[in-house]
Amino acid sequence: MFLQTRVGKGGRTFRLFKFRTMDVGAHLLHDEMRPFNEVDGPVLKIRNDPRLHALGSILRRTSIDELPNFINVLRGEMSVVGPRPPLPCEVEHYDDHAMRRLTVKPGVTCLWQINGRSNVTFEHWMQLDNEYIDTWTPMGDLGIIARTIPAVIRGVGAH
Repeated sequence: MFLQTRVGKGGRTFRLFKFRTMDVGAHLLHDEMRPFNEVDGPVLKIRNDPRLHALGSILRRTSIDELPNFINVLRGEMSVVGPRPPLPCEVEHYDDHAMRRLTVKPGVTCLWQINGRSNVTFEHWMQLDNEYIDTWTPMGDLGIIARTIPAVIRGVGAH
């Protein structure tokens, strides 16, 4: 189990529960790994990240590493559906368009996760989050939950 500081609704930070996928101290290499980043924007995503431990890539590819996020849901820090909670170092680089995602509670799953994850541009990711905010309905959340299972099984963009 691993606790990581994330940013939630209103810009408040909280400790996100996850299964550890990277070696201890991997966060200290964040800046060193930036040249290997495979996505645009302030996020860091590297396919076959060398900081992953032996089971890390399997946990990520299957999204099992996110299961402890449900502890955050029970604590009221997250919802089942909503924009994924960003790292504070990512939020430092947000423009107004991206900051809008902090107006709602973050979620375990979202439109980004069912629409290609790391295979979409940062701008498209922010558009998906804003689309979610603009069109939210309980039925829409149920649809996202239903589409999450096949997306996780396919593993598209999961790394």
